Amino acid sequence: MICWLRRSIGVLVVCALGACTLPRGAALESQILSAADAQNADFAKVEVTRTELAQISKWPAGKNAQSTHRWIASGKGIAGTLIAPGDWVKIAVWENGENKLLTAQAAPSAKLQDTRVSPSGTVFVPYIGDVPVAGLSPDKARQRIEEKLLPLIPAAQVQLESQPGRSNSVDLVGGVVTPGNYPLEDRSLTALGLLTLGGGTRPTIENPRLRLLRGKSVYEISLQTLLDDPTLDAGLRAGDKLIVDKDRRYFLSLGATGKESLNPFPQERVTALEAVTLAGGLADARANPKGVLVLREYSPAAVRKDGIRGPEQERMVFTIDLTSADGLFSAQNFEIQDRDIVLATEANSVGIAALLGLLNSSVTIGNKLQ
Repeated sequence: MICWLRRSIGVLVVCALGACTLPRGAALESQILSAADAQNADFAKVEVTRTELAQISKWPAGKNAQSTHRWIASGKGIAGTLIAPGDWVKIAVWENGENKLLTAQAAPSAKLQDTRVSPSGTVFVPYIGDVPVAGLSPDKARQRIEEKLLPLIPAAQVQLESQPGRSNSVDLVGGVVTPGNYPLEDRSLTALGLLTLGGGTRPTIENPRLRLLRGKSVYEISLQTLLDDPTLDAGLRAGDKLIVDKDRRYFLSLGATGKESLNPFPQERVTALEAVTLAGGLADARANPKGVLVLREYSPAAVRKDGIRGPEQERMVFTIDLTSADGLFSAQNFEIQDRDIVLATEANSVGIAALLGLLNSSVTIGNKLQ
């Protein structure tokens, strides 16, 4: 009976050694890249080195990263405001002399009824009718009304104050302490200035991004990038909507990493080396440090057969060797993009170690049966 058990165990071990199909926690690099050199391969591979990085930097962004909108290029506005349809204006007329048209003898000035600028951009002034004021500064509008009154009232002087209306304002939508509608009282108001008016971003938002809606256009930038480069702090226009939201970009970490998960971008720029760190590093007993892969998809329009101005295939696999100085430096300069897959392949020795462990267990069991 004991001899039969020993023979059975021996047969099982031989079968396992011959098949070499013990389950793995991650794929081998050779398994992933085995079809790359085939004539009909539907993906291509590129080793991330100093030389190749120079070429990769000329490629368009990956398919999923292309949806990211650029930030607005215009500079800051100038001080002061412009009157717009829907604004309210307060007009007062001062008269000198004996013959008065708008004022009483005992009152040198007459305050006209508060007036809203019409959709056509005019305000009504008694005796002179509708006066176009939209697009003018309050001082220019005052001068225009005064010029039209002078033929009727030679000594007239006009005072004018404006209050921005709904169409002459900007919206701060979510992600801040005090969201709401803010009148554009000064054309020098910038994105950071509006955030200040709203009490700043909520501390619960990780790596906040700013999304500016202007007409049919959308612009985006991370708050940290804006803080690092004040020249990017663009001026706002009437009707702009500024939204503060968390960075929704992510990459997937799979294989022999510290954690297999969906990893949000904690900052604007994440390199391959940082991505491995964010994924918990490489598993010491399992990972192949020469076989870290980054999988990315490109749009068909980005494909270039020469591989110089674009990738050779829509599906690209970037291989990284973390055991060489060039590989480490290159990994620190290779940027991860939205929805990239960072895969740490398993070392060949892991399967051998598992089989040896099985053999050792079998021998131990056999010894106990003696």
